[in-house]
Amino acid sequence: MASAETAAEHERILREIESTDTNCIGPTLRSVYDGQEHGLFMDKLEGRIRNHDREIEKMCNHHFQGFVDSITELLKVRGEAQKLKCQVTETNQKLQNDGKELLTSMDELRQCRLQQRNIATTIDKLTHCLPVLEMYSKLQEQMRAKRYYPALRTLEQLEESCLPQAGSYRFCSIMSENIPHLRTHIRDVSMSDLKDFLESIRKHSDKIGETAMKQAQVQIARDNAVTSQQRSAGGRRIRKEACSGTEVDRTGSNPFSEKDSGILHVEDEEEDEIPGAQDLVDFSPVYRCLHIYTVLGARDTFENYYRKQRRKQARLVLQPHSNMHETLEGYRRYFNQIVGFFVVEDHVLHTTQGLVNRAYVEELWELALSKTIAALRTHSSYCTDPDLILDLKNLIVLFADTLQGYGFPVNQLFDMLLEMRDQYGEVLLKKWNQSFRQILDQDNYSPIPVASPEDYQRIAGQFPFQDPELDKMPFPKKLPFSEFVPKVYSQLKEFIYACLKYSEDLHLSSTEIDDMIRKSTNLLLTRTLSHCLQYAIKKKNVGLAELVQIIINTTHLEQSCHYLEEFISNITNVPPDTINATKLYGTSTFKDARHAAEEEIYTNLNQKIDQFLQLADYDWTAAQGGGQASDYLSDLIAFLCSTFAVFTHLPGNAIEHATLPGKVAQTACMSACKHLSTSLLQLLLEADVRQVSMGALQQFNVDVKECERFARAGPVPGFQGDTLLLAFIDLRQLLDLFTQWDWSTYLADYGRPTCKYLRVNPHTALALLEKISRSMKDTSRKNNMFAQFRKNERDKQKLIDTVVKQLRNLIATNQA
Repeated sequence: MASAETAAEHERILREIESTDTNCIGPTLRSVYDGQEHGLFMDKLEGRIRNHDREIEKMCNHHFQGFVDSITELLKVRGEAQKLKCQVTETNQKLQNDGKELLTSMDELRQCRLQQRNIATTIDKLTHCLPVLEMYSKLQEQMRAKRYYPALRTLEQLEESCLPQAGSYRFCSIMSENIPHLRTHIRDVSMSDLKDFLESIRKHSDKIGETAMKQAQVQIARDNAVTSQQRSAGGRRIRKEACSGTEVDRTGSNPFSEKDSGILHVEDEEEDEIPGAQDLVDFSPVYRCLHIYTVLGARDTFENYYRKQRRKQARLVLQPHSNMHETLEGYRRYFNQIVGFFVVEDHVLHTTQGLVNRAYVEELWELALSKTIAALRTHSSYCTDPDLILDLKNLIVLFADTLQGYGFPVNQLFDMLLEMRDQYGEVLLKKWNQSFRQILDQDNYSPIPVASPEDYQRIAGQFPFQDPELDKMPFPKKLPFSEFVPKVYSQLKEFIYACLKYSEDLHLSSTEIDDMIRKSTNLLLTRTLSHCLQYAIKKKNVGLAELVQIIINTTHLEQSCHYLEEFISNITNVPPDTINATKLYGTSTFKDARHAAEEEIYTNLNQKIDQFLQLADYDWTAAQGGGQASDYLSDLIAFLCSTFAVFTHLPGNAIEHATLPGKVAQTACMSACKHLSTSLLQLLLEADVRQVSMGALQQFNVDVKECERFARAGPVPGFQGDTLLLAFIDLRQLLDLFTQWDWSTYLADYGRPTCKYLRVNPHTALALLEKISRSMKDTSRKNNMFAQFRKNERDKQKLIDTVVKQLRNLIATNQA
């Protein structure tokens, strides 16, 4: 059984050897040697080899005769083939000899045809390449000439038309590779030109703005001239709109710029032509760069870059210098730069298609307007010179009119000018305050002497003064007022002119201008001039004569107020009786000043009286009084007489409007007498005076009589009868009561209208009586300290005690 399996395995291996590639026979043989029957396998292999050899031998024996026949036929053919070879060789030799000339001719013909074809091909290729070369040469020439936009167009034509037709040549490849670099170079160069352009317009903005504002000024001057000619026939009036000739449609052209160029120009050929923006700045770089970027498909990039750079420049332009407020030139440079910036933007807006649009320009203008107004508010607040503020206002008006001519809204600028008007008014008030102070300090407070008619006319030209009585007097003569009256009046007119100058060209109506001037003038009168007059009245060392002269001066200034009303109406062309028209407060101002001067006169007199009274040195315990008035009172009376003599001899008493000093003198005299009477009574009733002897009371009575003598003498004319004596009536009745010792009459008639001592107050009588009682008791005690009172003294003391009780009862009854 095992041998059968071995034989089968050997048979399989042998078949595998026969059918398998020799390269893969190794594993098969290894399987034989791995077993134990390799000897048997070798025998099997030898047997198989012998079988194959027998089969090969049978095959050879079967085909051998055919092989022999084939060899025999082949030998026969070899001889024939040798003959044929010789014939062919001979024929070939003959053919070669015969065809050598033909081959030479054919070769020559082939070369000619090849050359002809090459020439035709070359001509065809050159026909396609020459335009490329010519175009490239043109491109190089345009690049050298810096004509970048035509170069870009040439480059586009070269790339799209010429190079595809030329074919694939090396130079074409080089050109194709160089085209992006050329485009980049053109773009970079055009951008560099644009940067130079932006730098140029930044440098020239000041000059462009100055030129534009000059043109606007010329245009406004022409409009004003035309308006004046039209107004000369119909009378003088204030122009309602300062820029009526410069109103423009924002979407259209303007009188200062053409829509197709956006450049300033002057229409009057007879005048020197003012250069426009295109004469100061070359705008071709921005146009060229715009076209180049449009062709390159990067227009949006260019627009964004341009707008971004211009916004940066706008912020720089709108940043004012820190010392701009010091001079008008600083403001002028600031405005010139802003105007120049927007003139350029207006030019670019009208000469390019969409590089900047109206919305962008308006956005920039809103930014500029807000920053400009803020800067002006800040810097103008530092200004204390009204002339500089006025010049600044005129410059702002010109600035606004110029930009309004380019279609920019400027209403906010005019609103700001109206705000600045209040500051201008305050600065004017400060300046005029100094002027008024200087006039009042330098005035001599004396009537103006007039030596000739020329002097009179000169003063009458400064101040509206009319006096028929004074006109009749011969020269030389004196005007009733001092120098400060015409000077103050002239200053008031100058102030009104200053207010009018500011109101010009602000697009205000005549009524608004009139109202503004009147309100400002009222502030000048009620605040500035009033304070200055009060200062002049209240300052130290001012004399009574000066105060009286101030009263006269303010009276004449008060009477001139209606002339100021007419003056304002004439320059504003607004009738003074217009409804809601503001009235001047000059009358009340000068009245208040006059009243203050009068009060100061009364106060000064009273202070002088108090100073004399401080010199009073009564001996309240004197046994008997002297026969003459006290020294201090004599000096006081002498002072009052000399003082009221100044009032009496004031110039112009005979003139109609000079009656006031007499009234002031009467009031002052009455006030002085009343104050003197009251002060003497207070002196008598002073708490420090514990005792008053009858002798002291007699001396006091002598002094009062001296006062009455002064009042009776009439120190100031104009009092009727003994009116001035009424100032001392209280003292007189009190002293009569004590000197006459008429208590029975006083007590019996007290409270009746016909009472002899009607002005004697029970409290006053009681206080003085108690002082006399103390004096009598003290005197008796000194004369006879240990003895009883003498009978008459005891009786008098009893009487005093009785009167004291009755007075107390009377006081108690009245209080109940």
